[in-house]
Amino acid sequence: MKTLKYIISAYLLIVSLNSNAQHARFVTQGTIEFEKRVNAYALIKEQIKIWGEDSFYLQMFDNYQKNNPQFKTAKSKLHFSNDKTAFIPEEEAIASSNAWFSNLIQFQQANNILTDLGTATSKTQKKVYDETYMVSDSTRKINWKITDEFRNVAGYNCRRANALVMDSVYVVAFYTEEIAVSGGPESFTGLPGMILGLALPHEHVTWFATSVTDVPVSEDKLKIPTKGKAVNNKQLFDILKGALKGWGKTAQQTFKWTML
Repeated sequence: MKTLKYIISAYLLIVSLNSNAQHARFVTQGTIEFEKRVNAYALIKEQIKIWGEDSFYLQMFDNYQKNNPQFKTAKSKLHFSNDKTAFIPEEEAIASSNAWFSNLIQFQQANNILTDLGTATSKTQKKVYDETYMVSDSTRKINWKITDEFRNVAGYNCRRANALVMDSVYVVAFYTEEIAVSGGPESFTGLPGMILGLALPHEHVTWFATSVTDVPVSEDKLKIPTKGKAVNNKQLFDILKGALKGWGKTAQQTFKWTML
């Protein structure tokens, strides 16, 4: 009798799981609110090493720490509908102030990005200091390594994936298959679901979803500003290379953050 009882219980469990799977609903449209968070103290320390640990910079950093929080935040939204996404910064910069270091490129929110996942192409309005560019090109190809680590982000069960982009930038992403769109914040895509958490640990910056609104998205939400000089990634790289000639190691940082 006990054996029969166990068989019946197992059968009912399987039926229940199959029923739940058949009725599972995967999100394909909605809006995600992201918070960008930068560890300003760690980032500035590294920047001073690049400039040279001059007493002037160290004094400015000491003053900065006395008057500014360690972490700076800014908000953005990602509208998505099937194979299209629009990443829109809600705040152009992170807590701008007159303090030294406040205008570092790492603190900026410079990109409005429209991505067509079906054609693997993107259009990005990118602000680089006083210039604005309209960059049209293929989406970034990322060789993700999916792990067995999971984390809850904004109420969704997310799986971790790691990657290396631009040869040296280590990326950690948390994506959910419950949102059946292969998108994510900024220019990061290519996982079997939506990226809700993104970290560049060595760059001291993260983007994590704070909320997901599961509602239809109108066409007007899937647009970005179009003002800017028309270029592709290679053309923008060449422009920056010429403009930053003589900047030394600072140029490397500017290249990295502009092309991310």
